[in-house]
Amino acid sequence: MPAHRIARTGIGRTYQIPRPFAHLSVLENVALPAMFGRDAMRRADAEREARRWLEFTGLGARAEALPDELNLHQRKFLEFARALAAHPSLLFLDEVLSGLTPSEIDDAIRLIRSIREQGTSIVFVEHVMRAVMELTDRVVVLNYGRVIAEGNPAEAMRRPEVMTAYLGKPHA
Repeated sequence: MPAHRIARTGIGRTYQIPRPFAHLSVLENVALPAMFGRDAMRRADAEREARRWLEFTGLGARAEALPDELNLHQRKFLEFARALAAHPSLLFLDEVLSGLTPSEIDDAIRLIRSIREQGTSIVFVEHVMRAVMELTDRVVVLNYGRVIAEGNPAEAMRRPEVMTAYLGKPHA
């Protein structure tokens, strides 16, 4: 199914490795999903909507920049803005925290919490355990594609098979 049809159903996503359109400005990168997302806005409306999401993600001052002028943290937040501009009711976040510093992760956790508070459901694929524990209501833990635990995050993380999979076996 074409991406615009998926977006129109209310599903959005981010990429682990940001994939903006290099030849478009940050503003244009965010306006494009608004034009083809759930509400299919006209260009002028999409640009206003894009500015709103750029402010929300802290990128308002970078609207006219090209994506290559952004650092990794800013490109990750550009992914958020692009996804949100399509007005998803369900948002897939694919390892959005990888490569970020601890303070950048703090910023992203606050942003993700704000997205949830607006009523968007999130499927969060992530290896930063602090973020998983702070942001999730339910987890499914996979090991080599097999489910080894699911449910409440704290309970799932205490399961012996999860500890072994992620910390290794004790050698005493």
